[in-house]
Amino acid sequence: MDFLQSGLDHAMIAIWLGHESVETTQIYLDANLALKEEVLAKSAPLNVPAGRYRPDDELMRFLQTL
Repeated sequence: MDFLQSGLDHAMIAIWLGHESVETTQIYLDANLALKEEVLAKSAPLNVPAGRYRPDDELMRFLQTL
């Protein structure tokens, strides 16, 4: 993950790890949730305060009935 965050190409990471294909490496890259949250935080609309979405009680009751 340090390589990815440093800007190293996925193909180079795959070679360094000894993976036969970039698809194998992608499985591990997809697993980094902290990186995903960081990217999502940077892409928030400008007029919306940062933070996690919290559904209201009515929506939660509806979802629990599914």
